[in-house]
Amino acid sequence: MLSADQDLVSQLIATHPRFQSLYEKHHQLNKEISKLEGPSGAGYNEQVAKLKKEKLHLKDEMQRIMQTSR
Repeated sequence: MLSADQDLVSQLIATHPRFQSLYEKHHQLNKEISKLEGPSGAGYNEQVAKLKKEKLHLKDEMQRIMQTSR
């Protein structure tokens, strides 16, 4: 992520409630996926795949918000 993107993300977290909610959920899913996969990544299964798809949808929405905020 570029420094300008990091600045924008920080700004949106502080000022955009929907973005903040998406960011927190994305972070939560990331932790949950890491826990399910385990340190070797061998725990990949349908549940992990579903969570990764959900995480991707959140990321896409965050990207749309970032694009409209530039």
